[in-house]
Amino acid sequence: MKGDKNTIIGSILLAILIIAYFLLNNKDRKAYEAQQKRIQDSIALVQKAQIKPISTADSLHADSLSKLSAAGGFTVAAIGNEQTQIVENDLMKIYFSNKGGRIEKVELKKYKSYDSSLVALGGKESQLGFAVNTSPTNSVYTNDLYFSELPVVKNADGSQTVIYEIKEANGQSVQNTYTIPKSDYLIDWNINVNGAPQLITGNTLNIRWNTVTERRQYAIKYEKQQSFLCYDTPEDGYDYNNALKGVSKDFSKGANWIGFKQQFFNQTLLAKNKFKSGSAAMAATSSDADDTSKIIFNDSANLQLQIPATASVSVPMQLYFGPNDYHVLKKYDNGMKNMIDLGSGILAFVKYINLWIIMPVFTFIASFVSNYGWVIILLTIFIRVVTSPLTYKSYYSSAKMKVLKPELDQLKQKFPDQQTFALEQMKLFREAGVNPLSGCFPILLQIPIFFALYRFFNSNIALRGQGFLWAHDLSSYDSIIHFGTHIPLLGDHLSLFTITYCITSLFTSMYNMNMSTQSNAPGQEMMKYMPYIMPFVMFFAFNGLPAALTLYYTISNLVTLGIQLVIQKYILDHNKILAQINEKRKQPKQKSKFQVRMEQMQEQQKKMQELRKKN
Repeated sequence: MKGDKNTIIGSILLAILIIAYFLLNNKDRKAYEAQQKRIQDSIALVQKAQIKPISTADSLHADSLSKLSAAGGFTVAAIGNEQTQIVENDLMKIYFSNKGGRIEKVELKKYKSYDSSLVALGGKESQLGFAVNTSPTNSVYTNDLYFSELPVVKNADGSQTVIYEIKEANGQSVQNTYTIPKSDYLIDWNINVNGAPQLITGNTLNIRWNTVTERRQYAIKYEKQQSFLCYDTPEDGYDYNNALKGVSKDFSKGANWIGFKQQFFNQTLLAKNKFKSGSAAMAATSSDADDTSKIIFNDSANLQLQIPATASVSVPMQLYFGPNDYHVLKKYDNGMKNMIDLGSGILAFVKYINLWIIMPVFTFIASFVSNYGWVIILLTIFIRVVTSPLTYKSYYSSAKMKVLKPELDQLKQKFPDQQTFALEQMKLFREAGVNPLSGCFPILLQIPIFFALYRFFNSNIALRGQGFLWAHDLSSYDSIIHFGTHIPLLGDHLSLFTITYCITSLFTSMYNMNMSTQSNAPGQEMMKYMPYIMPFVMFFAFNGLPAALTLYYTISNLVTLGIQLVIQKYILDHNKILAQINEKRKQPKQKSKFQVRMEQMQEQQKKMQELRKKN
């Protein structure tokens, strides 16, 4: 009947929206990869054309002379041996290099990569420095100079101060001062310049940052899809639209910070007095089909920062090397929490579902349940119980229509004309107090919940590395078979929770069809079989999703099936419903203006059809 038809239409609408969402994401990602491949090919051609053969001895000699010439008054810092210093706090192991007086990489003690090593952000390829004038005609980036290392200072609050400096004979100097908190991921970086008017051109500090984004997840393809260039501007704040593209960006109006984000970690450079201009980019190093590469993005930024026109200046900045943890980033109160995409763009409304419902309930359950698989199961039960009144209302409406089926069949025989039948059917529904659209409500309610959970499970670092049953990592797909090659639509693996989701969906559909009052009228055969087709279609869309999401939908189907059985077997009384309908019929009816207009339109159409038949 119409209520069951609306339920099926709601299911189809949900499936179409989900499939369209994944198709659009895939289209944007492929366009971005094609663009990055063209850029890399062009760079390779230019570099190849510039290569000239030269002997090793001549090369080393020429390089030394070039460095000494460029260093100007900083000749002592021009040539040296690179040395590494390691400083630790409760959360990080920080590797400093005297070449550039910079942070080379940071290892996070609480997190491990797919290969069981500690998660490291940055690396030997990373360079972070700024330009200084070494003579009236020459300048050099601090990345190319060897700094002197001062002893580490341990402060009263448990923090540590690391200082690197270079000096000229005439007293001009540059100093990098890093303050590492006892138990935090945000490092204070102060650039102190003595003799700034001579060393810095136009009171503008030109900063250059090159780093890499290394693979940290087992599902490298999915990790790439979740890796973005992020930033916050003084005028617009966090820019969701451009952040989601993960491409190059110019900051003509400045930026408060820029960050290179991968699925669960990020490297971010913050300016306390904001960058006045600059640009940043992420360039993919390989295609999605390549799951052997370690470096997945080359990241770069060129930024300009205004400094005071004084002899000595101190430029306060900060560096974040750490997890994409909403609670950690929120406490900084600088917009970095928006890197955790809980809902943006056309799905911005689901952010509030996550912040006000999903996250608090998840956190509460996790406070007394240690296994996150069970946390997800309890969260699923909570969501289904909360939405069960709407489910009951839907089944109650369907039960009314089932009771009315004999009368509807009689109306169909009495009024074979479709428009006349529709008019009489509407009258019958109004008399019985039946809303034929109510069957759609529980299905439509799943749309925002699905996308809220999709965002939540993608970004929740608490699930990373957490196993449940056969799944080793709930933040990634639960592969039980690897094909060794890419299969169109399916990928290179088979997810077991996706299979259990599809099977339970099929059982739910079969039960609904058995309880359905849907007729076998011509034109409705396809609608009848759509609930059986949808689980098969959704299998391909869900196979690459995190196991947490497919586990949720598996349990959701089972709980829904249980609720249906309880409602149908023990709560709904068809005889009582029929008695209520008969009682409703005795009550005086007051038509709404909409109902009156609809009936007038249908009556007019009926008269026109009769007139055409006579003519």
